[in-house]
Amino acid sequence: MKIIHVAGARPNFMKLAPILRALQAYPEIHNILLHTGQHYDVNMSDVFFDDLKLPRPDVNLGVGSGSHALQTAEIMQRFEQVMLSERPDLVLVVGDVNSTLACSLVAAKLHTPIAHVEAGVRSFDRSMPEEINRLVTDVLSDLLFTPSRHATENLRRQGIPEEKIYFVGNVMVDSLLDALPIASEQRSWEKWGLTPENYAVLTLHRASNVDDPANLRQILSTLAEVSRRLPVIFPVHPRTRQRIQESNLGGITRASPGLILCEPLGYLDFLCLIANARCVLTDSGGIQAETTILGVPCLTLRRNTEWLETIEQGTNHLVGTDQAHILQVLDEILAQGKTTPQRPEGWDGRAGARIAEILHRRAQILAR
Repeated sequence: MKIIHVAGARPNFMKLAPILRALQAYPEIHNILLHTGQHYDVNMSDVFFDDLKLPRPDVNLGVGSGSHALQTAEIMQRFEQVMLSERPDLVLVVGDVNSTLACSLVAAKLHTPIAHVEAGVRSFDRSMPEEINRLVTDVLSDLLFTPSRHATENLRRQGIPEEKIYFVGNVMVDSLLDALPIASEQRSWEKWGLTPENYAVLTLHRASNVDDPANLRQILSTLAEVSRRLPVIFPVHPRTRQRIQESNLGGITRASPGLILCEPLGYLDFLCLIANARCVLTDSGGIQAETTILGVPCLTLRRNTEWLETIEQGTNHLVGTDQAHILQVLDEILAQGKTTPQRPEGWDGRAGARIAEILHRRAQILAR
């Protein structure tokens, strides 16, 4: 059985690493790691292969950035050539980025089965490009690996046949638990003269937050106020840095000494930072899950979340972008003690192994 594993952006690498490690136990499965190049610079891509002990990609499409339409079309065009050359038995895609959608479309049109890792995740907000990618990929997929019971129920309500759905747990947690002992030795906070639990970490990249200059100004002004309460480490996504420059908003960050901007970090450095933070502010999906496992309070700068488990566990707070509300929730968090780490069902570090076992069973059926 030959499988092409598709990675396009940083979160994909974290989800693929445990699966590829677990598949080493099944030598009859031939694995091809394909990187579309959706995230293509060293800080957004290369360092993750080292930190996650991933093999270098067998294929790199080198697509780079572009609009959603251009990027998706370019991935499809280049991926089709790989499919025609390799003739895989299965294409495995992860998450919800443009690479996930594009490669699923190509595989479906070539009548190649698709496995979707992190299937069924929903924000129910179709203004998010990721939500469109999830919906289409799930309809096309033959094996749908869900990270939670909520995701499984979403697929059932969507009418996905039961025999296609497999609840396996959150594979990103596998990477976190595997890397945490090494990450804990990094002492990354020392680079900025900080001490554990006396700083916040910020990530910001969603189009709804950074593409509109008025929204971005409001968020940066709020973060300046947050930085008066405790230092904020802000690894700046290339897209966000470009938007700050285009909107002439750099003055807000320069006037806020407690708001510490830096380049994107490797997985181990970043994991060390969030594990030792007093709290995290983010518009990312994956970080909401990671902070729940780590027991670090998370303020999500969105009106919705695809990770309801994190809200139920009490570690994640949907705060939107209203300054007064963000500061109110932050002050409540700072007045409380440390959050107890939580483990939702299936978030146990074994999701990759469960996926590998299901793929192994499918390989045995193909071999008959």
